[in-house]
Amino acid sequence: MSEQDDDKARLDKWLWAARFFKTRALAKAAIEGGKVHCRGERCKPAKEPKLGDELTIRAGFDERTVIVRALSMVRRGAPEAQLLYEETADSIARREQAAALRKAGALGVQSEGRPTKKQRRQIHQLRDGN
Repeated sequence: MSEQDDDKARLDKWLWAARFFKTRALAKAAIEGGKVHCRGERCKPAKEPKLGDELTIRAGFDERTVIVRALSMVRRGAPEAQLLYEETADSIARREQAAALRKAGALGVQSEGRPTKKQRRQIHQLRDGN
């Protein structure tokens, strides 16, 4: 690799290095699936992120809006990876609110477990119309 290549980072590599995705292939799939937006627009895995770019990243239930603070092509420990970006205050508030709503919703719906033999018979009767 030449020295010029070290200065440039692909978006999929940067997302992997910043520990948003476990593998570079997952990062690439997320970008191609439209789950990563740069400055509000869909982008390609080979896009070169620049300092100050605003990225919106959806992974699982969470959607994060981060600002690129540093570039790296090497995956390091989590404390070092967190220095590569800064999450916006609005994004943090939305994630915490969404997590609280999910937690409240999950507690409201509780299952008693598997149906008993009697309950299964009743289910079959309802389904069969007898």
